[in-house]
Amino acid sequence: MEAPYYDYEAGGNWSVEAGWVCAGEAEEGGGGGETDWELSFSVLPVLYMLVFVLGLSGNGLVLFTVCRGPSGKRRPADAYLGNLALADLAFVVTLPLWAAYTALRFHWPFGSALCKVSSYLVLLNMFASAFCLGCLGFERYLAVVRRLPTAAPASAAASWASLRSRIWTWVSLAAVWLLAGLLALPALLLRQTQWSPREGGNGSAALECDMDFSALAGSAEEAARWLAALSLATTALGFVVPLGLLTLCYCCIGAAVSRHFRRRKEESRQRRRLLRIIVALVAVFALCWLPFHLLKSLYVLAWVGWLSLPCAWLDLILRLHPYATCLAYVNSCLNPFLYAFFDSRFRAQCRLLLGLRPARSRGPAGSVSSTLSGQTQKSELPSIGTKV
Repeated sequence: MEAPYYDYEAGGNWSVEAGWVCAGEAEEGGGGGETDWELSFSVLPVLYMLVFVLGLSGNGLVLFTVCRGPSGKRRPADAYLGNLALADLAFVVTLPLWAAYTALRFHWPFGSALCKVSSYLVLLNMFASAFCLGCLGFERYLAVVRRLPTAAPASAAASWASLRSRIWTWVSLAAVWLLAGLLALPALLLRQTQWSPREGGNGSAALECDMDFSALAGSAEEAARWLAALSLATTALGFVVPLGLLTLCYCCIGAAVSRHFRRRKEESRQRRRLLRIIVALVAVFALCWLPFHLLKSLYVLAWVGWLSLPCAWLDLILRLHPYATCLAYVNSCLNPFLYAFFDSRFRAQCRLLLGLRPARSRGPAGSVSSTLSGQTQKSELPSIGTKV
């Protein structure tokens, strides 16, 4: 039996039928057909274009603000935010192609080169975004937890610490892009445009942007093993590990901030607000990507025979997959709001660059340790949550 089609990254379609394992049920009246996808063929392109517009404008604004802001006041977090926006921007520009692909019922009229490059950018974004978020979480851990109990360092020591921080930031960003680029290479090398017969046996065919394992596997079983390995490795490296790092870092931040504020009963409300923001940062990333990775892993494990699922479940997975993919794409729209617009200083800088508010004389934005020190502690406390 021909192996079913499956994208191991979020960037295309799954097989529109589960007949590869439920052929008997399909013949008896079970199983889904192409007619079940009519609504998806209409709704998904609209959702893709909505994500395209919001992601392009939001991430473009973040990138513009970070690049045009005063270089002397940039924090290491700003570099990660800028690269996160760049990764999301590189992805969302491909969404019109995927919207047209879906509207044409998985027919790819744009040629093999765009099939490869678009698929590569999707996977590059998945890894680069996850790695940038992980680095951002670690940077916030160092900025908050390591500085809460300490006083401001001497001038020479502060200058050296700032230089060392900038060097570490750019080295880590270079490593992020290099690693993401290498991990995304299978999409660039193995993606091909292939003719596939349309369902119904009327002789028509569609040109699909598909993974081709013929150069690596001589049989369907070997292709299944390659696909399972790529899929599960992508989930582990692009979701589980970064989410674990984010959760660990923000749990440490939350515990440290909670201990710091516990001595000040009157500030418990601000403490709860800060902890809610921390939870939201981790929860939105997890909720956007978890359905996609969960459905993908269940499908692949069932395909290679490592997991036995009822046919009704497999059919449900196939129906839910496009919407889980859309939810994962939505994360590229939410990142600018969650990781940039929560920052009051960033919002002020953005409005200033866009000419929406005149410049006001304000002191330099200090670190969390300076914000929490001296008599300015209480007045500046509500802005602390935006820096985590």
